[in-house]
Amino acid sequence: MLAVMAAPQHVVLLRAVNVGGTAKLPMADLRRHLEALGCTEARTYIQSGNAVVRAPARVAARLAERLADRIEEAHGFRRPVIVRSEAELRAVHAAQPFDDEDPKKLHVAFLSAAPEAGRALDPARSPGDAFALVGAELYLHMPNGMGRTKLDNAYIERQLGVTSTVRNWRTVTTLLEMLG
Repeated sequence: MLAVMAAPQHVVLLRAVNVGGTAKLPMADLRRHLEALGCTEARTYIQSGNAVVRAPARVAARLAERLADRIEEAHGFRRPVIVRSEAELRAVHAAQPFDDEDPKKLHVAFLSAAPEAGRALDPARSPGDAFALVGAELYLHMPNGMGRTKLDNAYIERQLGVTSTVRNWRTVTTLLEMLG
C-alpha cells in the first residue's frame, strides 16, 4: 500500500481582527476560508486570527494574499495576513534572545519580510523596552507591558517599511504545541 504524505503545517496570523468590536471575523468563517483556499486540518486559537493548517507549498506561497482578498470579499474589510511554516515558527521560538522567559513580557512582531538594509527602530524610543530584529521577526521585551510601550505596530511598520502583526509569547508557544 502506498503511503500518502500529509501536506506541511503552517501558521496563519491575521492582524487586528475581533479587536474592539471592529473587523469581526468568526473563527469558524476563518477555518472555512482557509479550507476553501486549499488548506486542510484548519484549527484556530483564540478569537484574534491565529490558525494552524496543512497546506502544500503552492497553496502556502500565495495564502497570505489570497486569504486577505477572500476576507475582504466576504466580510468587507481587509487585514494583513502573515504565514509561517512549521520550521520557521520553530526557528522563531529557538531564536528568542531575551533571558526573561515571562510570557507576559515577551512578544514577537512577525514581519511580512525582512526589512531593507538601513531601516531600524530607535532604541531610545521606549525606555525600559528592548528589541532584537532577527530576519523577518522582531523580538520585543516589554517589562512594563504591551499597553505602555511606544514600540507599537504603527511605529514598527513605519520605521521598518514592512507589514507586521504582534503576538505574545504565550500565543507563540501555544501555536507550537498545536503543530505537535
